[in-house]
Amino acid sequence: MNKALLVIDYTNDFVANDGALTCGKAGQAIEQTLASLTEQFIKDGEFIVFSCDLHEENDEYHPESKLFPPHNIRDTEGRELFGSLQNIFKDHQDQNNILWMDKTRYSSFAGTNLAQLLAERGIQEIHLVGVCTDICVLHTAVDAYNKGFKTYIYENGVASFDEKGHKWALKHFKNTLGAEVIAFKS
Repeated sequence: MNKALLVIDYTNDFVANDGALTCGKAGQAIEQTLASLTEQFIKDGEFIVFSCDLHEENDEYHPESKLFPPHNIRDTEGRELFGSLQNIFKDHQDQNNILWMDKTRYSSFAGTNLAQLLAERGIQEIHLVGVCTDICVLHTAVDAYNKGFKTYIYENGVASFDEKGHKWALKHFKNTLGAEVIAFKS
């Protein structure tokens, strides 16, 4: 185990047609890539983190409450993984290389022990997929850069509700953060 896959915010609220803050079709279009990539990392025995946004109902003090409608509320269907990822997680959640991680900020590193978990496992290479390319994936990539991780972004494994932001972030990953933007081929 020398690399990790971070599946970021691939939940019903961010991807389903009726999600509270959905990417809709753009998010749904990456489902097969995420499922195949996750299965490949499972098969290879690599570390996988399902890093998912967590909010409390009626939390007026969280900064996102002023920016976005309520989403990913604790104990709601909106917070469950979207589509086939939910079954993949349920089928493998008891394995010691599969982890569900709550996060309350855009970055998967902010306020979590992710960096420690990666260090304990000797992981210095991370692979990012999920939504939104220009928000949570971006902020995770910035923190990964600042912490010295070799970072890969799957261009066919990220999506956003803002196409211009999505395209800008893909360039930023490569040109500013030195990440490798690649396509997953199953």
